[in-house]
Amino acid sequence: MYQALADLVLITHCLFIAFVMFGGLLAIWKPRVAPWHLLAMAWGAVVIGFGWVCPLTPLENNLRQLAGQDGYPGGFIDQYLVPLIYPPGLTRGTQILLAVALILGNATVYAVVFKRLRRRR
Repeated sequence: MYQALADLVLITHCLFIAFVMFGGLLAIWKPRVAPWHLLAMAWGAVVIGFGWVCPLTPLENNLRQLAGQDGYPGGFIDQYLVPLIYPPGLTRGTQILLAVALILGNATVYAVVFKRLRRRR
């Protein structure tokens, strides 16, 4: 049961990260999503920019340990995403750059969202 819960936390974490990264595109289609995405994006940028560990990471680790599995050191990003998408030798500067890119990319998307909302009025 604990392993299934840990896997559910992992899937939730992945979906949250996908929403943080691409939720602005969803807001073009459904503008009511925008406030939720902006909150999620702010959280994601702060966590990455300050090098914090998301609370879902220790929750997943705890559930994995209760299931008799090994947890992992560091954060979710270090464990699952760095090996996949981040360059080797990830530095603090690169993390800050990624946080800025997240914000600027979504600012561009939201310019489109607000332009479309103005046209509707």
